[in-house]
Amino acid sequence: MIQRDELLRYLHQRLDVDAFSDYCPNGLQVEGRAEIRRIVTGVTACQALVDAAAAAGADALLVHHGYFWKGEEPTITGLKRRRVQALLNAGINLLAYHLPLDAHPQLGNNAQLARRLGLTAEEAFGGAPAIALSGRVDEPVSGEAFAARITDCLQRAPLHIPGQATEIRRIAWCSGGAQGYIAQAAALGVDAYLTGEVSEQTVHIARETGLHFFAAGHHATERYGAQALGEHLAERFGLQVEFVDIDNPA
Repeated sequence: MIQRDELLRYLHQRLDVDAFSDYCPNGLQVEGRAEIRRIVTGVTACQALVDAAAAAGADALLVHHGYFWKGEEPTITGLKRRRVQALLNAGINLLAYHLPLDAHPQLGNNAQLARRLGLTAEEAFGGAPAIALSGRVDEPVSGEAFAARITDCLQRAPLHIPGQATEIRRIAWCSGGAQGYIAQAAALGVDAYLTGEVSEQTVHIARETGLHFFAAGHHATERYGAQALGEHLAERFGLQVEFVDIDNPA
């Protein structure tokens, strides 16, 4: 068991929250019980995940995508009211960490994605502080073989725009909706760029720069940060932690 405020202080420091200018508040978004014994982790605080946390008797729900985004309707009505009301009824704290959980060098989405795909990070780029990574593949691999590796790891086939390199040796990556970093990735001289989403112009940039491009899914590439953070908290504080994956094909 840990006091909520002690846990928040630890996470704030561990994830270096103050270093980021984000699109949403990082940390406690909805206040619940003061004492935390059981945590459910997940990607997005959708209704299904909130309901799963309540059914599990969680004291806290820790996610990558929470609420109160910049430009979002500020009133708590409709869908948002139902989600918040469910959290309040169950006494569940909602903890959300966005860019800090993308960027963390051990527990972050990009670090965890690299570990699963056999990538070694050598340089960070994109944003201030930088959240995207570039480095090398564990061994040279064809574009088709790397697409198959992604499919096996993430349990979904990526969109693959073939590049010029016969073998991928150097690669850049950033989980989620980071297709906008593709030009920066190309400037680094890598053979491939991997992210979650694709835009219309992304395909043209990939073709014209000769990059292999992989769009492996926003949700699929961001499953692992919250999961790793939860496992870390369980080990450090002796908490009961469960990762709940609400499937999302996007």
